[in-house]
Amino acid sequence: MQPDQRLSSLLSAPHVPPPPAPPLHRGGAAHGPLPIRVALTDSAGRGVFATHPIAAGEVLHSAQPLVSHPSRSLLHEVCYSCLRRKAGKGGDSSGAATSAATRAENMLSMSKDGILGFLRVRDFFIGFHGIENNLEWSLLDDHCSLRGLKYPYMVKRLACMVISGAVGADSLDILQPARLHQGIISEMEEEFELLDSTFRKAGFQEELAALVFTKQWYINVLARIRVNAFRIELVASSYDDLLSSAIASVACDASFGNAVYMLPSFYNHDCDPNTHIVWLQNADAKLKTLRDIDEGEELRICYIDASMDVNARQKILAEGFGFECHCLRCLSGD
Repeated sequence: MQPDQRLSSLLSAPHVPPPPAPPLHRGGAAHGPLPIRVALTDSAGRGVFATHPIAAGEVLHSAQPLVSHPSRSLLHEVCYSCLRRKAGKGGDSSGAATSAATRAENMLSMSKDGILGFLRVRDFFIGFHGIENNLEWSLLDDHCSLRGLKYPYMVKRLACMVISGAVGADSLDILQPARLHQGIISEMEEEFELLDSTFRKAGFQEELAALVFTKQWYINVLARIRVNAFRIELVASSYDDLLSSAIASVACDASFGNAVYMLPSFYNHDCDPNTHIVWLQNADAKLKTLRDIDEGEELRICYIDASMDVNARQKILAEGFGFECHCLRCLSGD
């Protein structure tokens, strides 16, 4: 298929505006305002604080990803969008889009405009999936595979979402970017050239111009993904399944994929956290308290494996997240 024919087939369906992002909501049966607020901290930028006392074990809220991408090894075993494991191994990409649409239908089932909403969400997923699934990504795949990269895939997916009209080009701008040195920037510029070449060969010149798809846009997006992406290690069917799943996950270094969220990205780090993030069945994140929380107390999660010693933790946090941890546990040398 020639580039102009491919572009025509991808964009020939009538344009349906994407659905608005669903609001963050309480977990379980609870409804109403979230028991938290986002505010500036004394030394760590924005943070999340409790607005009233919260009991240990309470699910604070859930959040759907702004952008996600499955691990390459599980591309045909989990849903294209929500990362839910499919009923059987294998499966084609159309099944992934169908699974995502089914999830969207369930999500909107309580809405007065559920049928219309489902149609909009279905077209939202099929739109950017159609673009991503019909382009030739072999050069980018080879590049990322050789260097062990995963975040360029998330930028690729975000670019497809922007081109399809699913999200705006500035959808991640509110997030804090990572600090980049010149060596990383040079690598990013090489990745951009591969991504840009793939889109242009497929005939997306006008769409790229409207997106302002530049090296600077790519670097800005990737800088935010690098420091805000969560590694989704487990997707269990219930809280009871998490322990048994964790044993297998650690043994084989399993990862279902990576995702970037809005509110969860505002939680700061602590090596002795009072909150943690879990995934049940899909990529929707759930934030749950680990102990009783006082009103006004900052809610913090652990970005890394908390079982490591203090030197290992400090090294990973400095190299991966760009800061030195001054939590009470690190200051004590534990």
